[in-house]
Amino acid sequence: MHKQILIAGGGIGGLAASIGAACAGWDVRLFERAPEFTEVGAGVQIGPNVVRRLQAWGLQRELQAVAAFPDRLQVRSAVDGDVLAALPLGASVIQRYGAAYATIHRADLHALLLNEAQKRAGIHLNLNQTIDQHSQTGEVVTIRLQSGVLVEGDALIGADGLRSGTRARLLGEKVVRASGHLAYRAVVPQSQLPQAMRTTQVTAWLGPRLHVVQYPLRRGELMNVVAIRHGESPADLDSWDHSVNAADLDAALSGTCSALRELIHTVPEISGGWRLWPLADRPPVRGPEEMAQGLVALLGDAAHPMRPYLAQGAGMAIEDAAELQRALSMHDLEVDLRLRRYALNRWQRNARVQERSRRNGVIFHATGPVRWGRDLSLRLLGERLLDVPWLYRGDGSNASRL
Repeated sequence: MHKQILIAGGGIGGLAASIGAACAGWDVRLFERAPEFTEVGAGVQIGPNVVRRLQAWGLQRELQAVAAFPDRLQVRSAVDGDVLAALPLGASVIQRYGAAYATIHRADLHALLLNEAQKRAGIHLNLNQTIDQHSQTGEVVTIRLQSGVLVEGDALIGADGLRSGTRARLLGEKVVRASGHLAYRAVVPQSQLPQAMRTTQVTAWLGPRLHVVQYPLRRGELMNVVAIRHGESPADLDSWDHSVNAADLDAALSGTCSALRELIHTVPEISGGWRLWPLADRPPVRGPEEMAQGLVALLGDAAHPMRPYLAQGAGMAIEDAAELQRALSMHDLEVDLRLRRYALNRWQRNARVQERSRRNGVIFHATGPVRWGRDLSLRLLGERLLDVPWLYRGDGSNASRL
């Protein structure tokens, strides 16, 4: 008889975990609190370290159909518009790392994973089901749904996001850390943009206390734009699904070059406005016990929410799911030891990405002499600073031992 795994959360991490567990031969019961599977949001970047995982699940064709594959990454000064450094992507990345660098709408990535999960007979998706409690007894973990129904399984995976209920019950942590940064996001059809604004590249504009990133989505038909600046979120705003007045963003960009200001003024006219997202995270993971205890493990943002300055939030959740698959396939180990193995092989890499993401935010938003030094380093070292071999080559494992 197959073992049964219970998964909390139907986002990208939860669906990826479901696919990984099913590939390991487990029966999956996923519980999503929303009445339907939806994923709002904008674009995400997925490096070759993540694309390889999707390929291993047989999703290359599906990815090719909905993603964009930028041919270049460039960093520009938000102040004067100069190109500071560039890194070839496209075929160059495939040659170096064995897989492409892709950009994809979050909703398209979610739909791709959802479609795969729905096709697999061993995955059972349950909507409008909130998990209120969980407990472990011997070799059984039990969840209690809000309806009062009890469900037993051999393991529980909390993939329920930044404000994870599973994490709160497991680790007693509820409060996330405000970053003091605000993200303004928009997605626009490239056909509605002036020709000079359309792009096949990833461009990062770096300025004092702010930066802007733009890149293509959905085979190049769309462009994602995100502007991040220092600032505190409004008291009544707890998510990014709000249209906001762009006056504050315009003021923050007042000292930037005309090309960037024109982009920022044009985008909301086409997209219907910016959506505001106050950024939050948690300190880097401090040990394997923060990712697994007994028959319960955490995955994705529930385990290691991170700032977006290394573009790896969704990527680390998918890497987690691939490592979970490997651990669950170790049939000679007891389940708690399999989850321990998963945590041992993931926590240090996740912590490194969390810390590097935070550090990148400081570098991106530097002012004064630090900004001048950053720009000089980019001009001199270029590709060496933009390429991230330890990240893109990484197998997702720290090769830790039990």
